[in-house]
Amino acid sequence: MNQTIKLLAEQAGFNLHNDPIDGHDNTHEIKKFAELLIAECLNQVREQYLPVIEDEHMMKDTHWAHYVQCGVDSYVAIKEHFAS
Repeated sequence: MNQTIKLLAEQAGFNLHNDPIDGHDNTHEIKKFAELLIAECLNQVREQYLPVIEDEHMMKDTHWAHYVQCGVDSYVAIKEHFAS
């Protein structure tokens, strides 16, 4: 599990030790939840800048070009931050 995800799960109070309290090791479920949450965040970032990329008129405006670059940079930063 990615160290950042592990740290966040522990801060949220999840038990990540080999001696689970309820007899069930929930590490897999926590990891899957984190992956789904990160994917949804990436989708939200992508949905914000993708319509601008697809609109040729908007892309001619430098304001929107910077907006798209910010979205792309954010997408890459989030993806790299949570990479295993």
